[in-house]
Amino acid sequence: MNDIEIRKISTHRDLKKFVDFPFQLYRGNAFWCPPLKFDEINTLRKDKNPAFEYCEAEYWLAYRDNKPVGRIAGIINHKEYERWNTRLVRFGWIDFIDDLEVSRILIETVITWGLTYGMTGIHGPLGFTDMDAEGMLLEGFDEISSLAAIYNFPYYNEHMQRLGFRKATDWVQLEIKVPAEIPPKVERMTRIVLDKYKLRLLKPIKAKEILPYAGKMFTMYNDAFNDLYGFTTLTPELIDYYTKQYFGFIRPEFVSMVIDEQDNVVGFGVTIPSLSLALQKAKGSLFPFGFFHLWRAMRKNDIIDMYLIGVRPDYQGKGVLALVYHELTKAYMDAGMKLARTHPQLEENFKAISIWKNYDNRVNIRRRCWIREI
Repeated sequence: MNDIEIRKISTHRDLKKFVDFPFQLYRGNAFWCPPLKFDEINTLRKDKNPAFEYCEAEYWLAYRDNKPVGRIAGIINHKEYERWNTRLVRFGWIDFIDDLEVSRILIETVITWGLTYGMTGIHGPLGFTDMDAEGMLLEGFDEISSLAAIYNFPYYNEHMQRLGFRKATDWVQLEIKVPAEIPPKVERMTRIVLDKYKLRLLKPIKAKEILPYAGKMFTMYNDAFNDLYGFTTLTPELIDYYTKQYFGFIRPEFVSMVIDEQDNVVGFGVTIPSLSLALQKAKGSLFPFGFFHLWRAMRKNDIIDMYLIGVRPDYQGKGVLALVYHELTKAYMDAGMKLARTHPQLEENFKAISIWKNYDNRVNIRRRCWIREI
């Protein structure tokens, strides 16, 4: 007898319970990086997230004996259908206890909802845009996660296989040892690229000096990532949304921007001192002490997280990526950073991954997007 009850999220109070569930599931886990609850809620709210201009979404909690045992989000991204000509409903924000009936009913709920929109397949975990965390953790369960990445228990993937899913694509992350000096090949390439293409480096002292280029950066981001799995372009409203989200608390020395003669961004790197341990201490809230933990992590840290890295398509393969990393590496060395953790990179994105052969590195995390027909 099925004793699991699915409840659709319909009120703000319900949404808070939805966001709270992983805090219960991962309580005491040394590797899970909690999100900030208010930020999660704003992402999921239709009146806060500009992605709802072209997305539909519903959320559900699974209960047993009036106790939450799982959660899931269903997302229809209409831009995805237009860009890729696919009818795939997305699932995201998925968490569940180790019970196949729970994961089954969560997935079936999204499938049933997706069928009402004429969807013929389901894939995930994915968010509204590529700026949301995506991919189910497949390797690296004993590696601490980060603010912009998904952590989950190993049994999640077994459930996906038993529910008929197969691999759609994988993302990998690397851990890089910050060198004592810039690799000679990168140093040499940097000088050549700057001169050959008449480029310059933005060297901001204050965060506000970067803001005039933030919109240009995200516009270029649309071009740079256009062919990556499931990508959909950011609207002007989303660009403004993410500019405020990312550039409100950055340290300018850890941002690298390469500018052409027309004052456009052709390469960028937005990186932030790791907030993982601080977020664990904050427990999802800025108050009463969360803000202090985050403030301290931004200033006293030896690990850096590389959140956004990109190069305009017409400059890819021309050494601009090496130039971005050259400037970031210098900043890390000056700040006493010991380790840098890359953002998730598609395993087939060889151009992005190959640059790390010049550094002491290891692939330490792998995540997977699962897919099946419905």
